[in-house]
Amino acid sequence: MLKKIAFISLSFLAFITSTNAQTVWGKYAGEFMAIGIGGRPLGMGGAFTGVANDVTAGYYNPAGLANINYPQIALMHSEQFGNLVNYDYGAVAIPYQNDMSFGLSIMRLAVDGIPDTRNALYDGRDPNQVPVYDPNFITNDYARLNYDAITEFSNQDWAIYGTFAKRQWKDFYWGVNIKVVLRDIAEYNATGIGFDFGAFWIPMENLTVGANLQDATTTFVAWSTGTNELISPTLKLGTAYKITEILGGYIMPVLDVDTRFENRRYSAEFNLGPVSFDFHAGLEWNIKDIVFIRGGYSDVKQYTIGAGVKLPKLNIDYSFARFSASELDRLPDSHRISLILTLEEPRFMRD
Repeated sequence: MLKKIAFISLSFLAFITSTNAQTVWGKYAGEFMAIGIGGRPLGMGGAFTGVANDVTAGYYNPAGLANINYPQIALMHSEQFGNLVNYDYGAVAIPYQNDMSFGLSIMRLAVDGIPDTRNALYDGRDPNQVPVYDPNFITNDYARLNYDAITEFSNQDWAIYGTFAKRQWKDFYWGVNIKVVLRDIAEYNATGIGFDFGAFWIPMENLTVGANLQDATTTFVAWSTGTNELISPTLKLGTAYKITEILGGYIMPVLDVDTRFENRRYSAEFNLGPVSFDFHAGLEWNIKDIVFIRGGYSDVKQYTIGAGVKLPKLNIDYSFARFSASELDRLPDSHRISLILTLEEPRFMRD
């Protein structure tokens, strides 16, 4: 296992420290921004593009942010795969005049205690144990690790979204994100910038449709080493339908599809050559607009369940995720809890 960790860390560090400046299409380069946020959406498998009616719309579909009528603040802490990965999210959204909204969202993903084996790999035939910096050497029969020379580093990824949304017509909204990406791994760092464009449509009562073109112009990430990555666009389409008058509330099935152009092939649920398709599906049961029960299936073949409670001005949501693998090789479960504070007072209401 340690050899695998050493190989992964050495390979990635070797990539970003290439002496020749280059720009490449970074397959999975934006994956940390695809994890999802919010206990409510994640409880429904991340299918929220066609719902997007609260502060979390700044992430799922910027157009949907025009749905809010009061200022909202959101916070979330998530421990992915047990406590291996810490994922935090905070956002604020403010309605403006009678048809616009502004928002700011910040996400942080961190992994600590990553083994740094760059000075620990050596040729077993070398009595002086001089470090070997070639990551490919780890597969050599003479490759050895000096455990005393292994140190640790951390990895942090930040994404900052600035959102503008507008209700163009009674049943059609549009929105845009400008996002800044900040990444750190060991002593290296990167900065990137990109854009998302969203649309939200209400074709009939209780039916909503959403679209979000993420990284629309490709998101450019420049590493301090001179190596640059391009994050390719992802088109997210989603829909939701409310079946009302059930126990004083509603049942809402939701469905999303993510279309990617990264040549993911068989790692996706379905593909047509370099174009891949992944699906999210979920269900929300609203009981008297106080208690919410949710379930879903995400694009990473993960079953999710969740629950929420709506208090005066405060929504508390929890979701639980488990990978559909055998007990022997299954990753640890993931827990997410989020809060949404709504300043629901007449003086803060949209004009």
